Amino acid sequence: MPTQLSQKTAAALRDTLDATTSGPSPKVPGLVYCAVNRDGDVLFSHASGKRGSDSPDPMSLDTAFWIASCTKLITSIACMQMVEQGKLALDDVEQVQSLAPELEDVQVLESEADGGFRLVPKDRGITLRMLLNHTSGFGYAFEDLKLRDWSRPAGLDDFSGHESDVLHRPLVNQPGTRFQYGTGLDWAGVLVERASSLSLEEYFQQFILRPLGIKSITFFPSAEMKMSLAYMHQRDKDGALSVTDHLYRYPLVPCRPGREKQRFCMGGAGCFGRPAEYCTTLLNDGTDPKTGIQLLKPETVKEMFTDQIPDMPRYCNEYTPSGKPLLANPCPLVPCDDDSLTEGWGLSFSLSHRKSPTGRAAGSASWEGLANLFWFADRENGVGAIIASQILPYGDLQVLGCMEEVEKMIYDELASAGM
Repeated sequence: MPTQLSQKTAAALRDTLDATTSGPSPKVPGLVYCAVNRDGDVLFSHASGKRGSDSPDPMSLDTAFWIASCTKLITSIACMQMVEQGKLALDDVEQVQSLAPELEDVQVLESEADGGFRLVPKDRGITLRMLLNHTSGFGYAFEDLKLRDWSRPAGLDDFSGHESDVLHRPLVNQPGTRFQYGTGLDWAGVLVERASSLSLEEYFQQFILRPLGIKSITFFPSAEMKMSLAYMHQRDKDGALSVTDHLYRYPLVPCRPGREKQRFCMGGAGCFGRPAEYCTTLLNDGTDPKTGIQLLKPETVKEMFTDQIPDMPRYCNEYTPSGKPLLANPCPLVPCDDDSLTEGWGLSFSLSHRKSPTGRAAGSASWEGLANLFWFADRENGVGAIIASQILPYGDLQVLGCMEEVEKMIYDELASAGM
């Protein structure tokens, strides 16, 4: 496999990204793209546009982003490290309830015929596997209309960063009965903390990030990172973009002295970092090719890439409403050409069931962050990538279109090189 792309292809990729971020009314204010191979070589990286639409600062590879739900992959690595050590188990209800007794008492939210709601006991206990594969019953208020309406008039803020909002909410399904994206990974992070007696920030740094030489990813950005933070943008219905206040403010505002260790680490969506540093993917059965550090055993990575919901396939054309249109567009963003097309779910990420039009192999992993960040890891072809923006709502077609165009060119070159 090549260690980098040809000058011709790299120039074409830069031109594509720059065309998206340039002009008097750019389609996207700024983007960072990075692709790596299984040897840990950076095939291509480029920062394009500005840090914010009304900022004079250029986007750079050192710009810090809120990576949102890209955090889930790191949390799942932490969980699986502890599973390997015997400190956590994937299918032990009693262990989960011992570490998090709150989960023993959580109830299930149901709608009533008169438009009201009721809370009923859950039929079974919750396991770590359910938390990682989104079958625990937890949901997000920005996506689940029932949860959103039940929480009003006060409402639930999925991204307040406070435990009371993120953790202490009812289930929206009985555990183990269906896939629904939600706050399960936040609870998984709590289990790591309680089993390790470390904050999730301390655990990430000590056992995942520092061993790999990753310095920028954190739940609580330094003053230097805040100075280089990408601006948050809102896209209106007419397509116009404007700078808006950051959605995830909790870790960006000063903490009262002496309270630093009490801050909540949101394992489902709480990290900030440089996208190029995040682009260390699970392409090598758990061992980093540059440092030789083994984060996970090969059999653990295989389990993570095994479809956990074969009896609950996620239909690509299944409609998912948006409870909060300022945060997310309804799905599917672009309807598939085949109503029967499905995707699976591994331990914290989506798994494709067929080769993508861009070239990703079937079985590739992928996921995203709310502010339109998207990553993938194609273990068969030994390539992974991330594209990062800071635009709301989720599902920005301009970012997705640019991503697919760039990705197709990368795969075309790798194919011509006999990958």
